[in-house]
Amino acid sequence: MNQFQAFHQQYLAEFNHYLDEHLRQEIKQPELQAGMLYSVEAGGKRLRPFLLLAALKTCAPQVNPRDYFRVAGAIELLHTYSLIHDDLPEMDNDDYRRGHLTNHKKFTVGRAVLAGDGLLTHAFSWLATTKLTAALQVKLIQILAQAAGPQQMVAGQMTDIVHAGDHLSVAQVEQLDAQKTGALITAAVLMGAYCGQASPQLRQQLQIYAQNFGLAFQIYDDLLDLRGNAKQLGKAVGKDQAAGKNTYPEVLGLKAARAQLTQALAAARAALALLPDSTVLLEDALAYFDLGAVQ
Repeated sequence: MNQFQAFHQQYLAEFNHYLDEHLRQEIKQPELQAGMLYSVEAGGKRLRPFLLLAALKTCAPQVNPRDYFRVAGAIELLHTYSLIHDDLPEMDNDDYRRGHLTNHKKFTVGRAVLAGDGLLTHAFSWLATTKLTAALQVKLIQILAQAAGPQQMVAGQMTDIVHAGDHLSVAQVEQLDAQKTGALITAAVLMGAYCGQASPQLRQQLQIYAQNFGLAFQIYDDLLDLRGNAKQLGKAVGKDQAAGKNTYPEVLGLKAARAQLTQALAAARAALALLPDSTVLLEDALAYFDLGAVQ
């Protein structure tokens, strides 16, 4: 077990309890609460919130991660909203997510939309009700709103559905995935850096790390869709190809896609190597990518 895995194991149960407890306390409408909790508690590695906490500990080793569960939780609420909406019939039309029925299959499309809406908006409520300074709260809200909104994640999702079946260039696919997938990962790392009062130079290197992590994440996910199995993905495999999605294996070919995954991981490590202090948590987070699973 590496240090990121140990860090994850140490705080995961407490973080999950925080999510459950506060959503139950704060969301009073019973059907809405049930829908929001269903997808939040469906599982998942909580990768984005733990990248935020790892970046925080990298920049400020003395802090207690528990004091930032509300900030990390906001990332997870927003990420879960995006999954609910991505799974809808009008988007990716998935029946399973994280090994469970998708929200609209468990309930209805209307209820799923509202559960996603609730998670999206409540994420910003959490950021606005921390004990952090007003200036830091505003900065965190700005980072997350820009990453999740029409400049990044929503724009990438629009490009994805509009151009399904078209043949995009490598540069176009890179832009699509940087928006749809990479933006929220980058936001998580930057939010952790700001909470840890990182210098501009440190934030710049962490941003490069996060952007390459996001690129690797998407390539890895694309490869798993072809080479993995439903248990690894938590959903049906081969759907991207069947839907005519613009994936890295489709655009580059399998061999070149694997090579680009390796390059992205190397670039992420190189960005950390330029930092003055210990970055072992973020280095060890790169073990998320099991290269053997996509050979």
